[in-house]
Amino acid sequence: MSQTGTGTGTGTTGTGTGTGGSHSLAFRVMRLCRPSFNIDPPLRLHPSDLFLGEDLLDHPINFDLPPLFTSLTTSDHDSDPNYRNRFLLHHSSDPMGLSSLLVLPQSFGAIYLGETFCSYISINNSSNFEVTEVVIKAEIQTERQRILLLDTSKSPVESIRAGGRYDFIVEHDVKELGPHTLVCTALYNDGDGERKYLPQFFKFIVANPLSVRTKVRVIKETTFLEACIENHTKSNLFMDQVDFEPAQHYSATILKGDGHHSEKDNPRETFKAPVLIRSSGGIYNYLYQLKSAPDGSSQTKVEGSNVLGKLQITWRTNLGEPGRLQTQHILGTPTTKKDIELQVVDVPSIINLQKPFMLKLSLTNQTDREMGPFEVSLSQNGSYAERVVVINGLQSMILSPVEALGSTNFHLNLIATKSGIQRITGITVFDTKEMKSYEPLPDLEIFVDIT
Repeated sequence: MSQTGTGTGTGTTGTGTGTGGSHSLAFRVMRLCRPSFNIDPPLRLHPSDLFLGEDLLDHPINFDLPPLFTSLTTSDHDSDPNYRNRFLLHHSSDPMGLSSLLVLPQSFGAIYLGETFCSYISINNSSNFEVTEVVIKAEIQTERQRILLLDTSKSPVESIRAGGRYDFIVEHDVKELGPHTLVCTALYNDGDGERKYLPQFFKFIVANPLSVRTKVRVIKETTFLEACIENHTKSNLFMDQVDFEPAQHYSATILKGDGHHSEKDNPRETFKAPVLIRSSGGIYNYLYQLKSAPDGSSQTKVEGSNVLGKLQITWRTNLGEPGRLQTQHILGTPTTKKDIELQVVDVPSIINLQKPFMLKLSLTNQTDREMGPFEVSLSQNGSYAERVVVINGLQSMILSPVEALGSTNFHLNLIATKSGIQRITGITVFDTKEMKSYEPLPDLEIFVDIT
C-alpha cells in the first residue's frame, strides 16, 4: 500500500527530507482506485488435444471418442492435491485467462484529467518512543496552484505510540494536466521533546484521457456541429453522457444514425445504454443540429459572439471508475454585423410572361443611428441582355432615410422576359449619403407562366 516519494510512482517507501536529523515518523501512500482483474498467464488445454489432432471429427468412428475424456474435464479440480489438472480447461471461460482474483494497485498508475484522485495515507511511528502533538498537512501542488486537502493544525493528533500509525484519506478532483505533487508534512514532538518537521513528496503526472475534435458547418439558418471523441487511455471508456450545452441564443438537438432525434422528455433516454469507446485510439462521432432560439431577438443574434456552446462529457471505465470533463467554448463561424438587411416580404403566387409584377421588400436599419437615403436598383454586373427579370420603368428608386433600428417596406416593379423557372438577381442598395454599396439580395427563384 505504499508509494515512492519521488519520481513517477514505483517503489515501496515514501522518501522525503526532514529537519533535525532522523525522523520517527514516515508517510506511506496508496492510491485508492478500483482493483483490476488478475490475469492467469499459463495456457490451458483440452485433454483430447494431447492424443488427437485437428481431424478428430473427420472420421465417423471418432464421434464416440470425446465421451472418453469427459471424466477428465469434469473432475473436481479443487480436490486435486497434486495439481495434475491445473493446465486443463475446466470451464468455457478458462481460455480468457481471468481468474477469480482482483489485484489492488501496486503504484499510482495512470491518472487522467477529469478523474478523482483518492489516496490512502498512513503516517507510521517506526521509533521506540511515543510522539505527541502531531500536526499533519496534505496538499496538491501543480504548476498553477496549491490545493489544501488536510490540515490538523486546529486539532493536532495527540499522540502516535511506538509502532503505531495514523491513517486518513484525501480526495482531489483533477482539473489540470501535467506534473502534480502530493506534499505530506508532519510537525511533531519526538521522544526527547524536540519539535521536528517532516516533509515528503509524492509526484505523479496527469494525462489527457481523450481528445475532442470538432467541425462546424453552416447551411442557411442551421448550424451542424460534429464532435469526434478519441480515447487515449489503455482501458475502454463507457460514455454515460455527452451533452452539448448551447449558447444562450441557440437550441441544440442531437442527430442519430437511425434518423430519430433525441428528446429529453423521452423516458427511454433516461436509461439509455452507455456508448463504448475502445481503448488506445477508439473514436465515436456525435452530430448536433443548432438553430437560433425562437425567443431570441435578431439584434442579439447579430451582435452576439461566435460562441456555439460547450460539451459536458462523463464516462466510466471497465470497473466503473468515473470521470468528467467539460470542453472549452466551441466557436463557430464569426458573426459579422450588417448595417442594413434587405429581405423579401412577399412574392406574387402567379407571375406571367411579359407582364409586370410587384415584389414586396423590406429594408431594416440594424444600427443605432439614422441611415439613408437609399437607392435601390439592379446591379450592373454582367450583360443587361442576359437578364431574364428586369425592372419595369425607372431603373432605380429612392427610399427615404430609415431611423435607428427601424425598417421600411417598399415594392419593386419587375417584368419577366422568359418563361419557366427563373432567378431574380442583383437587387442592390446604395447609401447616397455615405456613398456606400451593400451586399445584394440573395438570388430568388420564381416560376414564370406563359399565359
